[in-house]
Amino acid sequence: MIDLKDLGSRAKSAQRLLAKAGGNAKTEALKAVAKAIDSDRQAIINANKTDIENGRKILWGESRPNGLKIQKVSVPLGVIAVIYESRPNVTADAAALCLKAGNAVILKGGKEAINSNKAIADIMRGALEKSGLPADCIILIEDNAREVTNALMTLNEYVNVLIPRGGAGLIKSVVQNSTVPVIETGVGNCHTYIDSQADINMAVKILVNAKTSRVSVCNACESLLVHKDIAEIALLAAGEALKEKNVTIRGDEAVCAVLPYAEKADESDWGREYLDYIISAKVVESIDEAIEHINRYGTGHSECIVTESYENANRFTSEVDAAAVYVNASTRFTDGGEFGFGAEIGISTQKLHARGPLGLANLVTEKYIVCGDGQIR
Repeated sequence: MIDLKDLGSRAKSAQRLLAKAGGNAKTEALKAVAKAIDSDRQAIINANKTDIENGRKILWGESRPNGLKIQKVSVPLGVIAVIYESRPNVTADAAALCLKAGNAVILKGGKEAINSNKAIADIMRGALEKSGLPADCIILIEDNAREVTNALMTLNEYVNVLIPRGGAGLIKSVVQNSTVPVIETGVGNCHTYIDSQADINMAVKILVNAKTSRVSVCNACESLLVHKDIAEIALLAAGEALKEKNVTIRGDEAVCAVLPYAEKADESDWGREYLDYIISAKVVESIDEAIEHINRYGTGHSECIVTESYENANRFTSEVDAAAVYVNASTRFTDGGEFGFGAEIGISTQKLHARGPLGLANLVTEKYIVCGDGQIR
C-alpha cells in the first residue's frame, strides 16, 4: 500500500520552497515543463494508447456472477421531427446536429421562411448525396397546411421524437396534440431577482444585458424582482438604465410608486414572455417570496439572483426550479455554445431525457449489449 503520509510530507516540503520562489522562477519552470511535454509527446501518446486499450476492457465491466458481460453504448434516437417557426438558421442547425448524432430528421419550418428553408435543405441534401449518404437523412416538409403539421405530430410509426422550437403557442400546441414523444423547448419567462445584499451597479448591468442585448430570444429576462429593503435605490437605478434602452416597465404598486413612468401591471404580466422591450417588475418582501414567485410564474428556463450573500445564493440555486440558475450573471448565457456544448437544437425546459441546452449528447439514447456463453435464467 502506498505511504500517503510520506507523499504528504514530501509535498509539504516542496510547497514551502515553492512559496519562496519568485514569479519569474515559477514562470520559467512552467515554460520548462511545457517544453518537456512537447518534446516527449510520443511517450504520452504511447501511454495514452495503453490507457485507451485498458479502457476498452473496462468498458465491458466486471462479469456478473453468472458470467454475463454487460456494456452500455450510445445509439441514435432514430428519426427526429423538428417543428419550428420563422428562423431559417434552425434548418441548418437542426439538420447538422441530428445527422452528427446518427439521426434522420424531418423538418417543418414556418411559412415566413419557406424559401430560405428550401434553399438550405436542398443544398444540404445535395451535399449528402455527393458524400455517399442518402439525401433523405434530411427531409424538409414544404407544405404549410396545418393538417400536415397535425399529421406529423401523430406519425408514431416513423418518428421517434418530436422537438418544437418557437413561441409559446407552437410549443403548447405540440405538447397537447402530439402522440409522438416530445422534448419541450423554448418558452422563457426568465427572472432577475435583486437581493437585499446585491451590488446595485452589478445588478443593473446584469439586468440591462439580460433584457436588452437581444429581446426576441428565450433566455432574455422578462421579469424583475427587487427586495423591499433596497427597492427604491435599485428601482431608480434600474429604471433609468432600462428607460435609456426604451424598455417599458409594467410594475406593481410599489414599483409604480418609485417609478412614475412605469405602467401598472396586471396578473397576466407575471407569466408573460414578452419577447419585446417590455419587462414586468415587482417588489418582494423576502427571498422566500422571490423564490415562490419564480416557481409559480417561471417556465423552468433560466433564473438569476444578484447577491453578495453566500447563504442567499445557495438558497436560490437550491430552491428555484429551472434548467439554469444563475448567481451574479446574465440569463443570456443559457446557450449550448456558451456552456461549452457546441451547437444546440433548443433549450429543454422539461426534466425527462434532457434539460437545458439540447446539444449533440442529448440526441442519442442508450442500449445494453449483453454477452454470455450459454447462460439461461
